[in-house]
Amino acid sequence: MLQKRLSMLATLMAITLTPLTVLADADASQLGKSLTPVGAEKAGNADGSIPSWEGGLTAAPAGFKPGTHYPNPFPDEKPLFTITGANAEQYKEKLSPGQLAMLKKYATYKLPVYPSHRTASFPKQVYESTLYDATHAKLAPGGNGVQGADAGFPFPIPKDGQEAIWNHLLSYRGDTYATNFVQVMPTRDGAYTPVRMEMEYDFSYGNLSKSAKDKEPNKLLNFLQVFTAPARLAGAILLVHEPIDQVKQSRSSWSYSPGQRRVRLAPEVNYDNPAASADGLRTNDDFWMYNGAIDRYNWKLLGKKEMYIPYNSYAIMDPKLKIADLVRPGHLNQDYTRYELHRVWVVEATLKPEFRNIYTKRVFFLDEDSWAAVAIDKYDARGELWRVAEQHNLNLYDVPMRYGAVDTMHDLQSGRYIAMGLRNEEPWFWKPLKRTPADYTPANLRNLGVR
Repeated sequence: MLQKRLSMLATLMAITLTPLTVLADADASQLGKSLTPVGAEKAGNADGSIPSWEGGLTAAPAGFKPGTHYPNPFPDEKPLFTITGANAEQYKEKLSPGQLAMLKKYATYKLPVYPSHRTASFPKQVYESTLYDATHAKLAPGGNGVQGADAGFPFPIPKDGQEAIWNHLLSYRGDTYATNFVQVMPTRDGAYTPVRMEMEYDFSYGNLSKSAKDKEPNKLLNFLQVFTAPARLAGAILLVHEPIDQVKQSRSSWSYSPGQRRVRLAPEVNYDNPAASADGLRTNDDFWMYNGAIDRYNWKLLGKKEMYIPYNSYAIMDPKLKIADLVRPGHLNQDYTRYELHRVWVVEATLKPEFRNIYTKRVFFLDEDSWAAVAIDKYDARGELWRVAEQHNLNLYDVPMRYGAVDTMHDLQSGRYIAMGLRNEEPWFWKPLKRTPADYTPANLRNLGVR
């Protein structure tokens, strides 16, 4: 019976995918012409439900003040239609197995579908670097890193699944900045305690404000996370040094415990080890939808499909809302979500037999305009669909940069979920910083510990 269900899902995917043989004719000379600067199809689809890409959203609405919440550039738009469990069959070719499972499990779950806007945009330097990378970047031995790339998307015209997932891992997410973050893990009846934290991201690869001599070799970023609430977590700190090739050089992590007032190595902060303070609802490599080494999976690029995905999710970040307005048993309040029809790359990751991971298969849906993983279906050791992840995203039109606002992961077996990135009750801040590698050392972590 299980094999029959999996076969049906595979058939569903197959009939809606654009084969790779059709996509293989593209080359680097088409970037910025028939292809966008990051490798997406510039033209819309045949019926116009997906528009052409015209440069993305790079102008802020009137009244926007940098450093504050981002106003919705489409405030007057209404849903074209809403997908529910009752009419899901009608739209199934443009849905993922995970979306169909959510619609089946929760009578209150729905997908409000709005007009599509291809708002994704990036700085000019990212486009220039991507054009360079298209003819210079190559995979490191085993596919575990990228060599010869400058600062852009290394493989805008991917030949396989490894190249495609590296576009997600190395996507432009800013330079060096501080931000804030709220995470909730509601119980089955919807009760929750917000977990609040402040974070710093110091990118090396892709950092447009650093010269080549200031960038650390084989370094993706330095990451600092400080918990501020609830009281039982306040003062705990995590520091991560993230390499690009994590087989050549493994991730280094340290934690500061306010109770012990000491810094210790945290080698468990990798792969599928349970993430701290997440009630077992996500793994370390679930952060940013997917992060870290790719060596434990075989990666297959299946093709492209049109799919209803979270997009332009400004409403869910509205500061007029409270977290209580958003949290519901089983899933977020879908009245504040927004889905649009876009093209996605579909990448299948299958666990290699010599490794272990709680997810034996992950199917990624990568937005063609930003290479971001906007949805992931995750399968357990029995081959059954277990967790369904989505990223509600928006475009930071003053950077410009496509940004993951709220990540959700639904556990179909426990009936619980985790939502990360809620900022409705927080003063949104995106504060550029000037940092050196010395600011992200275990010694400095001790200085930051105040409890």
